[in-house]
Amino acid sequence: MNTQNTPVHITLWHKGFWLLSFANLFVTMSVYALVPTMPSWLMQYEHFSSFYTGVSMGAFAFGLYFFGCFCSFLVQHYRRNKVCVFSILLMAVLISVIFYLHDNHITMVDVWAIIFQRFLLGAVFGLAKMVLSSTLIVDTSESFQRTEANHSTSWFARFAFSLGPLMGILTNYYFGFGGVLVSSVAFCLLAVIFICMVDFPFRAPEDNVSVFSLDRFFLTHGFPLFVNILMISTAVGLIMSVELEYTFYGMVMVGFFLALMSERFVFVNAELKSEVVTGLILIGAALLLMITRHALIVNYAAPTMIGMGMGIVGARFLLFFIKLSRHCQRGTSQSTYILGWESGIALGVGIGYSLFNGMSDSVLPVSLALTIVSLMVYILFTHRWFLNNKNR
Repeated sequence: MNTQNTPVHITLWHKGFWLLSFANLFVTMSVYALVPTMPSWLMQYEHFSSFYTGVSMGAFAFGLYFFGCFCSFLVQHYRRNKVCVFSILLMAVLISVIFYLHDNHITMVDVWAIIFQRFLLGAVFGLAKMVLSSTLIVDTSESFQRTEANHSTSWFARFAFSLGPLMGILTNYYFGFGGVLVSSVAFCLLAVIFICMVDFPFRAPEDNVSVFSLDRFFLTHGFPLFVNILMISTAVGLIMSVELEYTFYGMVMVGFFLALMSERFVFVNAELKSEVVTGLILIGAALLLMITRHALIVNYAAPTMIGMGMGIVGARFLLFFIKLSRHCQRGTSQSTYILGWESGIALGVGIGYSLFNGMSDSVLPVSLALTIVSLMVYILFTHRWFLNNKNR
């Protein structure tokens, strides 16, 4: 059978690795805290229509790709940790711009100014994540531990999917949207502090590095995997465009822990296809419950199933990208996975607001349909294609 069991090495979890993992968590939380709170601010405070609110939120997805082709050049010509730190500091500045508008009661801001701000935020977030995941974490791990390192740190970013919105909703309830923005900036600064506490060995830059390159940016021969994960994460992003309670994201976190346990005890020797199929069935079943049932138990069961499905599918696709990469392409595979996952969620949120006004009666059936299509694409094409093209 085609199975995958990621080993656990205690020596991997040294101080530097912990610091980078939490930096990954905090920088991702700073962005996800805005997902459930910023749309209502745009519509109620800045008087944006639902269409332009969706466009503003979706612009983040396109910004993620802006600096990608420069990533290899930047980390070769400048200290790679400084590139990451500078990107995160720019994130803090861009979030502070929204705080300035909110704190000074500046309303009726030009819609294109907000769209541009969201695009730039996506651009610097994408660069920070690519450098952090594809370079810094890889460089601080032994060669035989790097798959485990990538797998483990990706879980910290996955936790941010629940912890970020949970923090945003609770902070918005007690301190208002200004408190959410302050918290997001604080998370960026914490990430910077943690990265600065890690010692990175000097590495001489390579000669004749092209300014534009797909290295550390996009794995072209992994495009079918990229499309499939983009479809799945877009379906998840659509769910996030619905106004959800803090309990939803709390139960998603429970689902993540169940996914972690299932990786170790349920799927440890299972056939490779079973994880993605199971994860997508869980997400689809949760959406069916949300559409057809309104019992109290659904408010707890459905998000738990979504979290478990996301955890299983996300972890598996990450390992698919690693196995698909050729020599010296590990970093590129990480960036491609991040782009597919993060841009899909941002697109889903944007589409949910711009086309469906965040109405659950419209959004959830579309998300369910996209989940079913993603499952069919995986079963009928992607899995077989991966087996025929993997390199590890």
